[in-house]
Amino acid sequence: MKRSRFSEEQVIGVLQKAEVETTVKAVCAKHNISEATYYTWKRKYGGMDVGEVRKMRSLQEENSRLKRIVADLSVQNQILKEVNSKKW
Repeated sequence: MKRSRFSEEQVIGVLQKAEVETTVKAVCAKHNISEATYYTWKRKYGGMDVGEVRKMRSLQEENSRLKRIVADLSVQNQILKEVNSKKW
């Protein structure tokens, strides 16, 4: 996955500036981003503050770690079932 050149804190800052300033176009030009990027960020981070974004990131990392664990255990379980089903 492509890594953004903006951190979550910077994205929140841009979104907050856009609420204060007059046009989205001006904010996008100032920060050298497209309007599509702005609206994608707004959909993802709209209404959040920095603490909530950090908590969301840690929960996403924990979720991916748990999914990997479940996948590994499923593979191990399948292997054990195959070994036990063979006749000796």
